[in-house]
Parts: sequence; C-alpha cells; structure tokens
Amino acid sequence: MKDNSSKIRVKLHMTFPENLIKEPVVSRLIKETEVEVNIRRANVDEHVGWMICELVGDDGQIENSLAWLASAGVEVNRLGDVVES
Repeated sequence: MKDNSSKIRVKLHMTFPENLIKEPVVSRLIKETEVEVNIRRANVDEHVGWMICELVGDDGQIENSLAWLASAGVEVNRLGDVVES
C-alpha cells in the first residue's frame, strides 16, 4: 500500500467450506491483492471454518479482495466499513 490517506477498513465474516479448510487462502489473498488482513476471531473444525477479520487497503484493493474471495469459494458477509485518514 502506497498512500495511507486513502485506506479503507472493511470488517468481514468469512465462511470457508470443507474443501478450503487446509488451503492457505488468507496468505494467497494477501499476496495477490496486497491488502492487509487483521484476523479478529476465527474457528475451524473438520467440516467448516469461519473468520471475522478486517481488510485494510484502498478502494481497488478492497474490491479486488472481495472478488478474489468469492471466486475462491469463500462466503463473505460485510459487517461494516470505516474510512480512516
């Protein structure tokens, strides 16, 4: 991220299906979209996993991240956005 003045913080609840539990989804998300991820809470069992996290980035990074997660098969629910300067 280059310009801190245009950062957006988006709070998400993500649900990971069984086939993604052992995959490095968050690591790939960070590498491919250059968004910052702050994991606030998570739970994983044998069949499903969920995570509450904040994504931090500019508008383009956030939109790319949400599209990337959907294409990877992660169910995403936005919990709220806060614009920070």
